Amino acid sequence: MNEAQRQVLEFHEAFELGAPESLDEGNFPAELRIRLIEEEASEFAEAARAGDVVGTIDALCDLLYVTYGAAVSLGIDIEPFFGEVHRSNMAKRGGSRRADGKWLKPAGWQPPDLQRILRERYGWTGE
Repeated sequence: MNEAQRQVLEFHEAFELGAPESLDEGNFPAELRIRLIEEEASEFAEAARAGDVVGTIDALCDLLYVTYGAAVSLGIDIEPFFGEVHRSNMAKRGGSRRADGKWLKPAGWQPPDLQRILRERYGWTGE
């Protein structure tokens, strides 16, 4: 677990927000986590559009905080999943670039194998 997620775990424990020790799909507070992420994403958009650098940075930090909080609430260490997504994103080299700057997947690109990590680390059997 990276330091940022550890800090959010500390917050969850201090404020008794729930921090399962392992994957706990059945008790994940999805609606709360969705609402928190949407609120912070909206604050980010507002600050960024207004050219408010301090507000943009604050919103980015809050987005990270609530995202790590969602991972803590789910009972997962997000770091290996992030690493797999990064690996997959880096494999987009060789693809084309859209006019808006987004890189597109090249032929043969494979999506991140998050199910493998779930199986290996958490004994997950779902789909």
